[in-house]
Amino acid sequence: MKLGVAACVAPLLFASAVSSIGTGPQTESRATSVHGNTRLFPWLTKLRDGTVEAIFGRHPHKPAVVPGPIRAQYADQLVLRLNLSSAADEEALGRAVDRLFLDVWSYTQDYVDIRLGKNEVKPLLGLLPQTLHSSYSVLIPDLAAAVYRSQSSSELEQTITPETIYADLESSETPAVRAGENLFFQDYQPLPVIIRWMRLLEAMFPSYVRYITIGKSFEDRDIPALRVGLPVAPGTATARKTIVVTGGLHGREWISTTSVNYLAWAFITSFGKEPMITKLLEHFDIVFIPAVNPDGIEYTWNVDRLWRKTRQQTNLRYCRGYDLDHAFGFEWDRTGTQNDPCSESYGGEHSFQALEAMRLAEWAKNQTALNNVNFVGLLDLHSYSQQVLLPYSYTCDVDPPNLENLEELAAGIAKAIRLSNGESYSVTSACKGAVTMSDGGTGSHKRVEPRGGSAIDWFYHELRAHFSYQIKLRDTGAYGFLLPKEHIIPTGEEIFDAMKYFGDYLLGNNGIEHLSAAGDVEHHPGEAETKTDAGLEMDGMELRRRKSRR
Repeated sequence: MKLGVAACVAPLLFASAVSSIGTGPQTESRATSVHGNTRLFPWLTKLRDGTVEAIFGRHPHKPAVVPGPIRAQYADQLVLRLNLSSAADEEALGRAVDRLFLDVWSYTQDYVDIRLGKNEVKPLLGLLPQTLHSSYSVLIPDLAAAVYRSQSSSELEQTITPETIYADLESSETPAVRAGENLFFQDYQPLPVIIRWMRLLEAMFPSYVRYITIGKSFEDRDIPALRVGLPVAPGTATARKTIVVTGGLHGREWISTTSVNYLAWAFITSFGKEPMITKLLEHFDIVFIPAVNPDGIEYTWNVDRLWRKTRQQTNLRYCRGYDLDHAFGFEWDRTGTQNDPCSESYGGEHSFQALEAMRLAEWAKNQTALNNVNFVGLLDLHSYSQQVLLPYSYTCDVDPPNLENLEELAAGIAKAIRLSNGESYSVTSACKGAVTMSDGGTGSHKRVEPRGGSAIDWFYHELRAHFSYQIKLRDTGAYGFLLPKEHIIPTGEEIFDAMKYFGDYLLGNNGIEHLSAAGDVEHHPGEAETKTDAGLEMDGMELRRRKSRR
C-alpha cells in the first residue's frame, strides 16, 4: 500500500520540483514562473495535475472543458435577473425584449430572468430606465458550461425492462423511498425511453393502467399518455370524473416531463397500498401526459438544449415553432401582441394553430362527448420559479367563480410541498406578470410576456375543470431550465405529496362544483342537495379537522 502511494506521489513531487525552477529574474512572480514552466514542460504539468485529480478529485472551482459545438452554440451567453419595482420598469423591459429578441426565462412579481449575449447587456441597459441599472444580477455567467454540465448521461434504451421495474416494486417501502433505487429516475430520459417505459407500465398493470395516444405532433410523433384508474362497467350512466396532468409543453423544461412520469409511477405503484390513493383511483381517472410537445423535447436532446417552442413551421421561414402556453382558444392573444413568429412566446396567427394544442383540445372534447368523461381538474407542470398559479391567465380584471376554493386548494398544495421537502412555493394568479398593474387595470402598457391562450384557462372555462392549476417546479433561478438530475427525485417527492393533497381535497369535498355561465350554483335532477358556498366551507373545515387528527 505504501509503495502504491509513493508511486503516485513521486511524479507529483518531481513535477512540482521542476515547476519551482525559475526562468527569469528573481523578481518574477510565482504565477508567471508557473505559466512559463507550463510552456516548457507541458507533459510534466499534465502529469502533475492528473495525479492530483486522481487522488483528491477535480478542483470544485475548476471550469469544465466544454466541447467545441456546445461552446460555439451558446458562446458568451448568460442569464440575467432584473428586479422590477414599477409598471414603468416592466413596460420599458417589455419593449427592450421585443426590440432585442431576447429569451425571457422566468417572470414573477419580483423579478424577470433573461437569457442574452454578453455583448447585449450594455444595449439592454441603454434601453432601460436608470433605476434598473443597479438592480440586476448575473444568475448563470457561462451558459455553455451550464448546458454541458446538465447534459444527460443516460443510456437506458436497453436497460429499462420489465425485470428492472419489477425489482423496484419488490420493496414494501413508499414510492418516494423506492425511487432512490429506480434506474429510470436517476437521470433525465429521452423520448423513446419514456414511451417504452410507459408501455411497460401498461403491460405490468393492465387492470388499471392503459397506454393511449392523444394525437400526432407536427412531425408525426405520438403524444403519449397513461390513463390510470379502475375501468367503468359498460352502461354506467354517471360520468367518469377525470384529472389531467400535463408536462413538456415547453421542450427545454425537462423536469416537468420527468415529474409527470414520477407522478404516474408513484400513483400506479401506490394503488392497493395507500388507502387514499386507492380510493381516489376508484372514483377518478388520472390521465398523465408527460410530453405534450414531443417534437420540441426531441429537438432539445439532439440539437438545442434550450429550445422552448414546437417545431411547426410558421409564416416566417427562419422562425419555427409555437408557444403551446399561448396557443389555446380561450381569450387567445387578448393583448394583441402575438405578431412576431421569432418571439419565444408566439402563439400563432390564430388560436389552435399549434397542432399539438389542437390535438389535446380535440382529444379532451371527444372524451366528454363520446366517452362520458367529466374533467374536474388540470395540473399543468412547468419550470421554473416554484409557483402555484391559478386561473385566469388572460386577465387580472376577472375572477373565476370559485376563486375562494381555488385559493384554498392552492394554499394547501403549497403547504404540502413545504412539508414534503421544505421548498417554498408561492401562490398567485397566473395573470400576474413581473409586476402588478398600476395604471388602473387598463392594460395600456406593454407587458414582458403576452397573456391569453393558456391551457389552464381553456380547461377551466371550456371543459368546466374548475380545479385547474399551472405549477412551476424547481428551482428559483440558480439552475433555471438546467436543473441537475439530483433534483429529479426530490422534485417528484414534493409534487407527489402535492397531488395527494389535491386528490384528498377532491375526495373530501366531493370535488365538483356545477357552475352556470353566470357563476351560480346549478341544481341537477336527482341530486339530494348541491353544496352552497357555506356548505363547501363546512366541508373544508371538516377536511382540515380530519387532517389534524391524522
